[in-house]
Amino acid sequence: MKGMLSPSLMCADLLNLESEIKALDKAGAEYIHLDFMDGSFVPNITLDTTIIRLVKTVLKNMKRDIHIMAYNPEKYFDAMEISAGDIVSVHIESCENVLDVLSEIKNRGASPFIALSPDTDSGVLNDYLDIIEGVLVMTVYPGFAGQPLAKGSMEKIASVRKIIDNSEKDIILEVDGHVSWDLCGQMRKNGADLLVAGSSSVFSGEYPLGEAVSRMKSLIS
Repeated sequence: MKGMLSPSLMCADLLNLESEIKALDKAGAEYIHLDFMDGSFVPNITLDTTIIRLVKTVLKNMKRDIHIMAYNPEKYFDAMEISAGDIVSVHIESCENVLDVLSEIKNRGASPFIALSPDTDSGVLNDYLDIIEGVLVMTVYPGFAGQPLAKGSMEKIASVRKIIDNSEKDIILEVDGHVSWDLCGQMRKNGADLLVAGSSSVFSGEYPLGEAVSRMKSLIS
């Protein structure tokens, strides 16, 4: 699978979100990463359900990649208008019945992903390989941008890649956290398919957004 890119909107210029989304879309990013936090499951609050819903009205080619860091994530599906084409990642620890939540995502036509925090063992995936369409490996602790890479992250990406390959199922491996210019290639070599780019690359301010997306896509192709 070719490398795909999902720039993280929480790292964008919040006063100019529409223009930033359009620039990312025009530059060829496949997804736009949308972080939702409830201030309880993680100690932060970022994009609200209204913004996540309204993003749909701006997109032309990109699809939504929604990462819900909140207890009982299914409570927010209606407000976000979860539908076909969306990726929706949820944490096992945030769900009362994770199979029911994953099934609800699938019933809405979206792609159910399990998100793994740095401290969540990759072996838990074996119970959900028949329903998930992807795994989001967090290489920083969920909640805040700009963190250093968590210890053992590269090994964890490789471990998840092995589980996916052994399953012989068509499952996407997404990586989120310190996806920098220097580390994105190694993440790809360890098995990442989809990379979430934030403050350490696309939104670092070193390049205009269009050029930053092109540079990142060339590094992960």
